[in-house]
Amino acid sequence: MGQRIATLRKHQNLTQAQLAEFLEISQQHMASFEKGIRKLPASMLPRLAQLFGVSVDELVGLKDTAAKRGPVPKLQRQIEQVALLPRAKQKFVSEILETVIQQAAH
Repeated sequence: MGQRIATLRKHQNLTQAQLAEFLEISQQHMASFEKGIRKLPASMLPRLAQLFGVSVDELVGLKDTAAKRGPVPKLQRQIEQVALLPRAKQKFVSEILETVIQQAAH
């Protein structure tokens, strides 16, 4: 499973450090998950699946459709990268988006 996570992470153009920050663990901890030294806690699976845009089944290898996915659209990658930012910066980006959306609606 660690290799699948590493592959999905790379497809999202995320570093181990960024993914570790998202999961609130150290980069070294993330590296040990990807290398298979440690097992990923089941509680992290839904968050990872959501971030990568796959089902938990795909993440753990019960379905192999994750490997068949095409490139992730730029907007989706940007949204996923915003999710990795600290809360204050997420709020700032959200406020900017809301302003642009409201202006476009008028």
